[in-house]
Amino acid sequence: MKKILLISFVFSLSIVACKNEKHTINKDKSAAVEKTPPTAVNTSPSSATTSPVKLEPQGKYTHTVKIETSFGIIKVALYDETPKHRDAFLKNVEEGFYNDLLFHRVIKGFMIQGGDPMSRNAAAGQQLGMGSKNNPPQRIPYEFKPNLIHRKGALAAARDNNPEKASSDCQFYIVQGKQMSDAELDQVQLQNQMKYTPEQRSALKTVGGTPFLDNAYTVFGEVIEGMEIIDKIAAVQTAPGDRPITDVKMKMSKEK
Repeated sequence: MKKILLISFVFSLSIVACKNEKHTINKDKSAAVEKTPPTAVNTSPSSATTSPVKLEPQGKYTHTVKIETSFGIIKVALYDETPKHRDAFLKNVEEGFYNDLLFHRVIKGFMIQGGDPMSRNAAAGQQLGMGSKNNPPQRIPYEFKPNLIHRKGALAAARDNNPEKASSDCQFYIVQGKQMSDAELDQVQLQNQMKYTPEQRSALKTVGGTPFLDNAYTVFGEVIEGMEIIDKIAAVQTAPGDRPITDVKMKMSKEK
C-alpha cells in the first residue's frame, strides 16, 4: 500500500487517497521540528480547542449534507466556489456511495479520513486507504481559493502526489488540527507563499487547523453542525496504521 506523507510542524503521518498510486505531500522538510511515529499523535495534547468559538462560513454555499455516525451527526456545507468538488461529492452522496463506509484513518490533533470503498465490510486488520470510486481513478482538478483554508472543521479532498495537485474521486477528510502560534503561521506563509488575513490568523490560533496543507489540498466545504463529533471520533483508540479499533461507519444524505 502506498501512502500520502504529511509533514507537519509537530509530527509526520500518512493519508491514503487513491488505488495503486503514490500519495505524497512534499512539504519543505526544514519546516518540520521533529518526526514522530503516527501512534504518538494519538496522545498529543495539542489538538484544536473544543470551546464554542463562533466563526463565519468561509465560503458561500447552497448545498448541505448530513453525515450520520455512531457518535452523532455532522452537517457539512459544500462551497459554491469549488463546484467540481461540490458536484462530485454530491453525486457520491446521492448515489449512496458513502453509506456504510468507514472513517478508516483517524489521527488525533490532525484529521479524520473516509471515503475508501474498500472499507465497506472490511475485515479487522485489513489495510485500507487504497480505494477509489472509479477504475482507473478519475482525479478532480484542484480548486484552491485563498478564503478557503484548513481551519478546524474544513472538509477537504485527499489526493496523490500528482504534479497538478488534483484530488481523489471519493476520499475526503475533515480537519481537527491544533491551535497555531504566530511563529508557526509565519512559517506556513513563507513555505506556502500565501498570506492569511487577520480573521484567518485568529481562527487558526483560537479554533485551530492544519494550515500547512493550504495550497496543497482542496478545501471544498466545512462543518456547520456537530463540530464536537469530530473531537469524539478523533479521540477513539486506533491500531497501527491509524484505523480505529472499533469501526466508525458513516451514512450520508443530502439535506438541500
